[in-house]
Amino acid sequence: METSATLRFALLLTCASGFLDSYTFLVRGGVFANAQTGNVIFFGIDLAGRQWHQALGHLWPIIAFVVGVVSAVHIKAGRLDRILHYPIRVTVALFAVILCAVGFVPTSAPHWIATIPIAFLAAMQIELFRSIGDLNYVSVATTGNLMRLVEAGYATLADRDSVSRYAFRVYLGVVGIFAAGAVIGAFASHEWGARAAWIPAAFLAVTLVLFVVDERRAEPGT
Repeated sequence: METSATLRFALLLTCASGFLDSYTFLVRGGVFANAQTGNVIFFGIDLAGRQWHQALGHLWPIIAFVVGVVSAVHIKAGRLDRILHYPIRVTVALFAVILCAVGFVPTSAPHWIATIPIAFLAAMQIELFRSIGDLNYVSVATTGNLMRLVEAGYATLADRDSVSRYAFRVYLGVVGIFAAGAVIGAFASHEWGARAAWIPAAFLAVTLVLFVVDERRAEPGT
């Protein structure tokens, strides 16, 4: 199984996503830089109230999200394979570097400096990392995962299905780690402000280590 489709990779990525939603909402102007549903709603509310400046604050992450999806599709199509030997690893490393940079952006700076790159990264995540083995999931939001958790739980109780039992455990972990990331993000944001972005950067750095470890394990004679 590819590293990016393992449960441990998904849990680290999802924890970072829950953290970033708390972080951008509390530290970066009340914006949800990962899942865009909230931004679309706030954008509509601000437009209706003629709050043009606030509306733009929610529009830029939406645009960045669209650009991120396009970029991820370009990578998945293999169009960077001739340039980069490990495009997925390079992408994850880029995530970590950008989050490190965001941690240096003071809260007095315009919030879009932080929310635009985070929304871009979130879009790439949702497009590039969608599966845990044979199970689909979403790393940057919890609604779909919660629905799958309930479905798997029902099938486990009603049908005594072993496959559903496994899916239930996986989705329980994914939903739980997203919530845990949000809690950690809230505490860290209150304590460290802008610099709290370094914590999800560290999570992503750990995923890079997983790529190297798995590659070495797969080598003949190891």
